[in-house]
Amino acid sequence: MSGPSLRYRLSARGLDGTTLLVLPGLIFMVALFVYPFLYGVVDSLMPKEGAWYANYAKFFTDPFQYKTIGATLWLALPVTIINLAFAVPVAFRVRLMRRQRLLTTILVLPITLGTVFVADGLLTFLGPRGWFNDTLLLLGILDAPVKLTNNYWGVFASLLITGFPFAFLLTLSYITGIDPAIEQAAATLGAGPAKRFFRVFLPLLVPGLAVTFCLAFVQAFAVFPSAVLLGAPAGPTRVISIAAYQAAFEQYDHSLGSAIALIMGGVELIVVVAILGARSLFYRGPAGGTKG
Repeated sequence: MSGPSLRYRLSARGLDGTTLLVLPGLIFMVALFVYPFLYGVVDSLMPKEGAWYANYAKFFTDPFQYKTIGATLWLALPVTIINLAFAVPVAFRVRLMRRQRLLTTILVLPITLGTVFVADGLLTFLGPRGWFNDTLLLLGILDAPVKLTNNYWGVFASLLITGFPFAFLLTLSYITGIDPAIEQAAATLGAGPAKRFFRVFLPLLVPGLAVTFCLAFVQAFAVFPSAVLLGAPAGPTRVISIAAYQAAFEQYDHSLGSAIALIMGGVELIVVVAILGARSLFYRGPAGGTKG
């Protein structure tokens, strides 16, 4: 069949080139995102015992289960805020440096190492017999090793190390995308560095920082390896992902595990919607001030 003849038949059926390009993407989205989500919803509504809402009732009536929401938020929110607070000044500094690519590569190394590798390194460095404690004991600063792992702070440190490069890269991309002429115009009008940041840069950065916060929060909220290796899975770092894992693979209740996973996604959605809604309180203009 010749090319023109094929195009003619497709046009006769209402299919053009754009449709043919979009159709595989739609199939991909349905296969990898929509179908698993719908499967999880249906699975969560088919409990082993009781009514269709029994899994959700079981979760929210058991303090050992629903307290995992607060424990996860207590980890994810502070880590995200701190990472974003450090990412902004570091990105502002790096954008002015000559060897920006080299410095960026060094700062993003924790992403390439992986969560498990970073957790194992922290156990070696911060553990009771790690280099940190051995050094402090050798110098006489401590009389006994300080406990920095298998608790809240071990997981907190791991999330900071693995989450900062992600927040930094996104923040740097937004900062370098702002047209330098805007800053130069503000400086010409007599605005100092602080005023240029709060009156020029920050309003333009807020939409990008809101998206960065949401992505970094979702990444931190899904913590699992660090909470197991560096935390106390039966105590203060029993996060909601551990509850879902235990329900599905230790109690062999896949339906309950799906329900907990959906609750996890619902909490993330509430925070994301709140952040994206709050960004409208800042700059709302016709242009974002980007280059070009």
